[in-house]
Amino acid sequence: MTGPGIRELKKARTRRLIADTAARLFAQHGYENVSVNDVAREAQVSEQTVYNYFQTKQHLVTDRDQQIQDRLCDLVRSRPAGTSPAAAIRDYTLASVDAIRAVPAEIWPGELGHLAAISPTVRRLALDLTDRQATALAAAIGDTTPLSPEVARLHGIALSGVFQIIIGEAGRRTLEGQDQDRIADELRGIVENVLDELDRWFTAPAAPR
Repeated sequence: MTGPGIRELKKARTRRLIADTAARLFAQHGYENVSVNDVAREAQVSEQTVYNYFQTKQHLVTDRDQQIQDRLCDLVRSRPAGTSPAAAIRDYTLASVDAIRAVPAEIWPGELGHLAAISPTVRRLALDLTDRQATALAAAIGDTTPLSPEVARLHGIALSGVFQIIIGEAGRRTLEGQDQDRIADELRGIVENVLDELDRWFTAPAAPR
């Protein structure tokens, strides 16, 4: 008897197949030169199946980043008392950098960072993504911290800026020919420093009035 667990596993595999196929085609031909139909044909699924998992072509590039946003907000909302939002997302963010090593080499150039570095269309998608991330993080910070909405927004922008740095640096370094291990090694140090600085900023005592 087929249980829900097996069905969900099959759906996850189909989703991963479509996403990886799209990334490989984007890497080979460029984002603008690949259609949803191209992805469906290469993945050997129907075009409707692609749309069942990804609402639009742009979601083939940014969909995983929605999952990242949701996880970041969960970490901020569930953080222990006395923990800054920057400290709350630290381990997850650094693990995301380390995961660069594990992306198959033929897929890596089709990931968001490199595509944003070479495609104005994807660059706009990346900017829209980080703006949405900033708004979501600001809401999570505002719900858990006695800050004004304006300051919470500023903190949200700062946290989303960490991932903007990851996307931008990953793309630039890939374009320059750096391999994934070197990118992960060097980017990890950069992100650690940024998160440390944000942690100090978020936890600094307010100046006396």
